[in-house]
Amino acid sequence: MDRLGFLLARHGGVASLGIQKAMARLGLGHRHCAVLLRLDEGPVSQQFLVETLGIDPSLVVSVLNDLERAQLALRRRDPEDRRRHIVEITSRGLATVGSIHEAVSAVERELFADLDADELAQLRDLLSRVRECVDQSPCSAAD
Repeated sequence: MDRLGFLLARHGGVASLGIQKAMARLGLGHRHCAVLLRLDEGPVSQQFLVETLGIDPSLVVSVLNDLERAQLALRRRDPEDRRRHIVEITSRGLATVGSIHEAVSAVERELFADLDADELAQLRDLLSRVRECVDQSPCSAAD
C-alpha cells in the first residue's frame, strides 16, 4: 500500500517492536523505561509521573515497586508534605538509563541504515510536524 498513514503505521510498529525487544533484553517494559528516563532528569513526585507520563496511578505504583525491587529507583516521603512521595533514580538506575540509550541507538542504527545524516535530519523535522492526535485540530499541549 502506498497510503502514507499505513506506511507510517507499519514502520512505527516495526520501530516499536524493535525497541520493545531491546528493552525486554534489559528486563524492562516500556513503562519502566519511561519512568527511568523521566527520573534521569531529576527527582519528581509520584503524582507528577502519573500526570506527565499518562500512566494510571495503580500502574505507576506497580512500576515503581518493580524499579525499587531492582534498586533502580527509590521513593521517600516528602519532608514538607508527608502525603507526597518523591521518586528518584539510583546510581544503578542511571547505569540502566545508559543501557536504554545504547539499546535504542542500536535499534535506530538498524532502522535508519539506508538514510544519511541529512535525510535523518529531514525525517526528524517532518515527523516533528506530524500531528499527534487525529481527532482534534490542532492538538493541544495537554494531549
